Amino acid sequence: MKKTMFIAVVLAFVAACSKVLPGAPPDNELLDGPVAGLTGEQHQIFLRGDVAFNDEVFTSATGLGPLFVATSCGSCHAGDGKGHPFTMLTRFGQTDETGNKFLHQGGPQQQHRAIPGFEPEQIPDGATSSKFMPPANTGLGFLDAVPDAALLALADENDADGDGISGRPNWLTIPGYADPRPGSIEKNHKYIGRFGKKAAAYDLLQQSANAYNQDIGISSVFEPYDTYSGHAIDPEVSTHTVQDVVFYLKTLKAPIQRDQDDPGVISGKQVFTNIGCAKCHTPQLVSGTSAIAALSNKTIYPYSDLLLHDMGAGLDDGYTEGSATTAEWRTPPLWGLGLSKNSQGGSYFLLHDGRARSIEEAILLHGGEANQIRNNFQQLNAEQKSQLFKFLESL
Repeated sequence: MKKTMFIAVVLAFVAACSKVLPGAPPDNELLDGPVAGLTGEQHQIFLRGDVAFNDEVFTSATGLGPLFVATSCGSCHAGDGKGHPFTMLTRFGQTDETGNKFLHQGGPQQQHRAIPGFEPEQIPDGATSSKFMPPANTGLGFLDAVPDAALLALADENDADGDGISGRPNWLTIPGYADPRPGSIEKNHKYIGRFGKKAAAYDLLQQSANAYNQDIGISSVFEPYDTYSGHAIDPEVSTHTVQDVVFYLKTLKAPIQRDQDDPGVISGKQVFTNIGCAKCHTPQLVSGTSAIAALSNKTIYPYSDLLLHDMGAGLDDGYTEGSATTAEWRTPPLWGLGLSKNSQGGSYFLLHDGRARSIEEAILLHGGEANQIRNNFQQLNAEQKSQLFKFLESL
């Protein structure tokens, strides 16, 4: 009898708690979480990478700096979402495709913080610079797995079809440690970049190794440099940890669209296509074969062609990376846009440097190749604009 009463009390307590405690947010309201279909072993790697990315905070005792921007990966990507102006990165030192002329003076990134005994880095006289907002991390493995041939099929560098859109890849000299992905296309010993504001990172290993070094001042076997002296030093983070983080980034799920059956969202999607947004923000791509089976041959909806486009004088910061011009920017994926505010303090900070405080402001700041699309947007009536915003916020 006592045992029965005990069980009854426990069940009543659990039921009461379930009414008081908040439930977990729906999966489509979160950016973090693994892709479906990982093996048990892959889940373990994902979890290790999650801990290294989000929980490990570096100090001077564990290799931080001496010059740095942040003390951890997760501090710039809360919930794996976009960064905030407080976590902005400043790049400097390159004005054209001939390369960065200020590497000997700390380029390409300013480390504006320092451990005791060191002075934060200043941007050298004569160097142009640009602010870069940390991007959201989700769905990156699918983007990594899209074949080069698919991106080249979307490119139209000379605007052969006369629609005013001339997207092109950022052709890069890749670091020696980079392993060209299956089906990579080479051009004059260069490969197609697809990550970063200028598509100047070839893959997620390069992106991660650079972030450890340039953002946190942590050396690895891939980027074995001290941020203060520029000299090679012993690794301060293990190769195993870096690879775990790369796997974690590759296997974060893609954002899930919300309210897909809402009539306003459906109408807004049609407006998006009608005014020409989809010419650069390509709705659908298909991943190729990946070493991670869960990423292979999947139809994805990133709303990006991952190509460079000239966005006009208004977004020309006088700084560039790789072969991009100073006015060219990679089409940012729009998936997850509606969740951006969750990691940005409840407000939007859009475009490469967060200058746009609303979706409408971001659209109106489009120039260059997007002039006609911006003009088309301005011709919409209030209802059509509302539908467009509703669709974009559903992504």
